[in-house]
Amino acid sequence: MSRHVAIVTDSTAYLPHRTMERHGITAVPLTVVLGDQALEEGSEISTRALAQALTKRRPVTTSRPSPQVFAETYRRVAESGARGIVSLHLSGELSGTYDAAVLAAREAPVPVRVVDTGMVAMALGFCALAAAETAEAGGTLDEAVTAAEKRAAGTSAYFYVDTLDYLRRGGRIGAAQALLGSALAVKPLLSLDGGRIELLEKVRTASRAIARLEELAAERAGGAEVDIAVHHLAAPERAAALADRLRERVPGLGELHVSEVGAVIGAHTGPGLLGAVVSPR
Repeated sequence: MSRHVAIVTDSTAYLPHRTMERHGITAVPLTVVLGDQALEEGSEISTRALAQALTKRRPVTTSRPSPQVFAETYRRVAESGARGIVSLHLSGELSGTYDAAVLAAREAPVPVRVVDTGMVAMALGFCALAAAETAEAGGTLDEAVTAAEKRAAGTSAYFYVDTLDYLRRGGRIGAAQALLGSALAVKPLLSLDGGRIELLEKVRTASRAIARLEELAAERAGGAEVDIAVHHLAAPERAAALADRLRERVPGLGELHVSEVGAVIGAHTGPGLLGAVVSPR
């Protein structure tokens, strides 16, 4: 990492721990509220515990980091030698995390550029990696921001969920869309559009929906050089099978990440989630 430009993101980027260490990326945790317990994502609640709670219909909510947590993170990063910080976060349409970061940035000891990427999961993670790689090459604060924004603009994210009920309960998708997705027991395919989760298609069965998810990812990749992430929640076999098929179908595949989403995203999608993020280089 450049001595002068540091990269901060949040826990919903779901970057592999080794990748974050290698690039010196810092992630600020969001919080999952399980019953009367507030637990930090990534350290205090496992996805298995979350899936069990959702299956038992226990109340689960999420909350953003406080501005104070961001302020402490920026102070610590500045003390490590950074002269500027790029702070990249999940869509402001889905969380108040960006707003909290903006408040903290005003009092930071070094310049902080806060970016609402409009992304989530590895769609956000790829933006953080683009910024980090630019910083490592000696890029300026503005150049790192530009690299992240360019990556965000080209990245597409598609998701299959077994039900829209969790997204409806969390207010991340409209009641009308949730009702439409539930009609006739169809299986919903979703996409990130303008930073929002939108109902993309309705498919009759889970197997057809997953096959369509594969088609969407392969079509989006085309013959370009792309990185891909496959996400899941409590569906490792589905994720492994999808990753294997995309390896065969995408000629310009660079990095392929397969990972389970954390508790914050999982709380809003429910068990059975399968996602594909396609990010041109």
